[in-house]
Amino acid sequence: MPKTYKIMCVNAGSSSLKFKLYEMEDSALREKKLRDKGSHLTVLTSGIVERIGHEDGIFTIKKPNGFKKTVTLPVADHDYAVHLVMDGMIENGIISSIDEITAVGHRIVQGGKYFKDSALFNDDTEEKIRSLIPLAPLHNPAHITCFEAFRKVLPSSVGQVAVFDTAFHQTMKPKEFLYPLPFEYYEKYAVRRYGAHGTSHKYLSTIAREEYLAGNEHTNIITLHIGSGASVCAIKDGKCIATSMGLTPLAGVMMGTRTGDIDPSIMPYLMSCTGKSADEIYEIFNHSSGMIGVSGISNDTRDVEKAYERGDIRSTLAVEMYCQRIADYLCMYYGKLGHVDMIVCAGGVFENAPLYREDSFADCQEALGVKIDMEKNQEVILGKEGFISTRDSRIPVVVIPTDEELMIALDTARILGL
Repeated sequence: MPKTYKIMCVNAGSSSLKFKLYEMEDSALREKKLRDKGSHLTVLTSGIVERIGHEDGIFTIKKPNGFKKTVTLPVADHDYAVHLVMDGMIENGIISSIDEITAVGHRIVQGGKYFKDSALFNDDTEEKIRSLIPLAPLHNPAHITCFEAFRKVLPSSVGQVAVFDTAFHQTMKPKEFLYPLPFEYYEKYAVRRYGAHGTSHKYLSTIAREEYLAGNEHTNIITLHIGSGASVCAIKDGKCIATSMGLTPLAGVMMGTRTGDIDPSIMPYLMSCTGKSADEIYEIFNHSSGMIGVSGISNDTRDVEKAYERGDIRSTLAVEMYCQRIADYLCMYYGKLGHVDMIVCAGGVFENAPLYREDSFADCQEALGVKIDMEKNQEVILGKEGFISTRDSRIPVVVIPTDEELMIALDTARILGL
């Protein structure tokens, strides 16, 4: 009989805690292909605690059989949120006691220069994550708080693992990750490109290589993780050589509320024009720009698409800008790689929105020779996987729904030696 483990995957935000509990057979890590490993994992439950720190917090817990329960109640802090999750799993018959939990894997947004791989979440790891709070002020404090909350409630024998968004991008060369600033800013303050969504980009490129490119060791792949946050990655032989997000997730392509790449002089210019502080302008760059800033409608691409279909001028401009920025990165990364074997689409927008995929590739069709099959593009949505390019497209384009939680569960088991 194979031995089984229950692994909790968590993604903590400043006021939320997403979770998914897997049951894993010990044979999972011995399988050759990534999704073969995943076939030895069963999702037992998932859910989220929202509005942590508020009197009207929301706790939702689900089972794969369609069961869903949502409760509104005061949620004082992450400690209480973790208790809610644990008690909820017991009350709903998912586990009989917390002693069944084998391990916890945490998604960590910023690992800085310290982590090229996932790592055991111990005091040293916690100290390094804490030192990186200035680079991820909304995320890293929540990750630490959540780690400490689980440490309080679980037996000391339960291992915890940190899985870093930035780790996959540590293979970039200095010419890619350094900024043309005084070098002392890198030496003293670690100012450099770190990227994000690395767990997703690694998953997508691995599936593409194993299942679509005959397992070839030498492959050139561009992955597009396009959701509310969005990033593009150029991957050569399974390693990241370039990615669009920078020191923080503000850089790169235009996003739901973020600017993406802009002229840095816009900051002091707007400060002088508006009288706003640097912090206030930075807040606008992060939370009031991108789709919502240009369209004036919403940060949700679905809302903007509806306005676009009605002929709204600013929404049309927002869609055109959004797709053009993605096309720009596709062309740039094609140039870096020399040739591209496959382009992979993923993320909430590029898994579900044919308009944005079609227009992004149309903007670089002549340069890259990409041809989109309009019928397939309309069909591959809502969790479906498959090609959206024509047979004679110079570069095949495939949609692969990402699975960051699977990567977190597998990395947690690997690091703990399960």
